[in-house]
Amino acid sequence: MAVTKIKPIKSTLSKALDYIENPDKTDGKMLVSSFGCSYETADIEFGFTLSQALQKGNNLAFHLIQSFEPGETDAQTAHEIGRQLADAVTKGQHEYVLTTHIDKGHVHNHIIFCAVNFVDHHKYVSNKRTYYGIRNMSDKLCRENGLSVVVPSKGSKGKSYAEYQAEKTGTSWKGKLKIAVDALIPQVSSFEELLQKLQAAGYEIKPGKYVSCRAPGQERFTRLKTLGADYTEEAIRERIAGKRARTAKVPKQQRGGVSLLIDIENSIKAQQSRGYEQWAKIHNLKQAAKTMNFLTEHRIEQYADLVSRIEQVTAASEQAADSLKDVERRLADMAVLIKNVTTYQKTKPLYDAYRKAKDKGQFKADHERGIILHEAAARALQTAQIGRKLPSVAALQAEYEKLQGQKEALYADYGKLKKQVQEYDVIKRNIDSILHTDRQVEHKKETARG
Repeated sequence: MAVTKIKPIKSTLSKALDYIENPDKTDGKMLVSSFGCSYETADIEFGFTLSQALQKGNNLAFHLIQSFEPGETDAQTAHEIGRQLADAVTKGQHEYVLTTHIDKGHVHNHIIFCAVNFVDHHKYVSNKRTYYGIRNMSDKLCRENGLSVVVPSKGSKGKSYAEYQAEKTGTSWKGKLKIAVDALIPQVSSFEELLQKLQAAGYEIKPGKYVSCRAPGQERFTRLKTLGADYTEEAIRERIAGKRARTAKVPKQQRGGVSLLIDIENSIKAQQSRGYEQWAKIHNLKQAAKTMNFLTEHRIEQYADLVSRIEQVTAASEQAADSLKDVERRLADMAVLIKNVTTYQKTKPLYDAYRKAKDKGQFKADHERGIILHEAAARALQTAQIGRKLPSVAALQAEYEKLQGQKEALYADYGKLKKQVQEYDVIKRNIDSILHTDRQVEHKKETARG
């Protein structure tokens, strides 16, 4: 994963583009790419799109920065991740320039995209919701590449997003302490022994009314009670004695539906507690009933049938995802084609006049932006292998609308299949947990008989 931040550009767009395209920072511009425009003329092409905006605003563009952990990735991989992030954010409707800087201790991407899209000329809305969308997409892309989040420097006010995300994934100081406590509880016979083992693991222990711990490199102590209701001294003592189970947190996507079996902490002592065993038995029976209902409803009788069904649903989900990506690529290509054909047609009269002008130098000086736009559109159409006869903009727009409808239908299908994959995954884990618990009970009975 990586740290991301975004800010608007209200003036000096050209200077901002020049900065991110600096050849000294981008390996001689080898790490510069663009979409919907040429990076050499991006400020002019942005300006043309902005001039057609349905609502005038103060923002010319947005500058998105994505920073990676030092030494964690190479420049080419970072650039590809940046391209995928830019495509996801702009949805194939905004011109953007992407560059990857390698002049500092960490590789980082700069993405500058036009504040107005070139499809229907609406403004990009930047708010908390879209910002979190950018962060989540960046995290997803980086997780797929085995990367982590760069922790911001000290002095930042409040809880940073990286800290928030680290808590979610269990990599914050609190998250790590929770993991350490949970892992040690089945191994100890007393709260005091737990503290001794934490200390042996490198934690500094501060006794008192509320016991606190500090990991190597951590600035402040963390009170155990601040980890949650299951981590107060009293709760931990009860968990060690097998009188209490850690509360199972049901993932958001499973609430109101099928849920995982309770995490019994793999504690032999907890399983030996008569009260806890009875509670767990009742809970497991409830989950077993839900699981059996699902299997009956879907006519799944054998474990092999379940595995086969999961493979089928997963394959269908992956195929839907591939089809969705294909349509999105075609939509982006068509949007750029419509933009270039429209720009070419609108600037052609000016360019024809330029070719006929007696003083071409003066004419170009007076109409430079329009001439540059026409030449850029002509190059783009030539690259796209569009001949002398340009396609009808109306026909292209009609095809674009048709593809948009296909995309929406595919997106709905993909959402349903993805939900099915998650549900089947939960059912399989439920069954695996139930079978594992049954084996433990049988082993326990055999040991007692022996």
